[in-house]
Amino acid sequence: MSSADQPYIDPSEIALEGSAAQRFKNRSDAFWTGIRDAAGAPAMVLFAGMVGFGAMGKTNGVDAWFTGATSFLMFALPGQVVLLEMAITGSSVLAIILAVSLTSTRFITMTVTLFPQFHEKDRNHRLYASVHLLAMTAWAISMREFQTMEAKHRLSYFVGLGLLCWLISIPGTILGYFLAGMVPAAITLGLVFINPLFFLLTFTEVKPWINRIAIGLGFVLGPFFFILDRDTSLLTTGLVAGTAAYFFDRKVLRKKAGVIS
Repeated sequence: MSSADQPYIDPSEIALEGSAAQRFKNRSDAFWTGIRDAAGAPAMVLFAGMVGFGAMGKTNGVDAWFTGATSFLMFALPGQVVLLEMAITGSSVLAIILAVSLTSTRFITMTVTLFPQFHEKDRNHRLYASVHLLAMTAWAISMREFQTMEAKHRLSYFVGLGLLCWLISIPGTILGYFLAGMVPAAITLGLVFINPLFFLLTFTEVKPWINRIAIGLGFVLGPFFFILDRDTSLLTTGLVAGTAAYFFDRKVLRKKAGVIS
């Protein structure tokens, strides 16, 4: 049977094992479990990244209110860094909007892969408020953990997970701002990259092999595209590695699994 002939399967309706289906007693239990899961490594890593960003703002002469507001209103470290750098160099508002929007296109794929896994009753206009809590860390952990819980508990778990990550980013930014100058510049920049590294390590635990293939290809192709053109290397690496992993999954892995005849 070809992929075109297969009936649509709602991600939220995929059957779970009995032990997984009984993981939470109610939505409140799922919410506080999300809080507890975020309170460990995810929150610490995100906090460290925001400390580095706050220090960047101070060393580049940006005031504390603007630096802190980006964490509160944007909550997207790559976009915040781009906004900060372009504002410092005096770029036009239109150019800044375009650049920040391009760095945020990853949220489209993150949204369309994560939110369909919520229970059908939770997929309504109220989800717009939850989108602000979507970040690389919360998405990767949710993609891994959603397969171990019932669909009706997934939104509560995600909100608990994302809410703490968002709230911890604000004091992290402020702390980094006032600690600037006390920490070497190399360590400051290193803190900014801790969060993407944690995301990669978390994402490798997601079961589908296509994710690991895409990450592996990215590591191999990244330096090559950086040498060709450093300004577009990140975008090109993601596009090429992701596309290659997709077609490898469609043409090879799924055939072995008997999905595509």
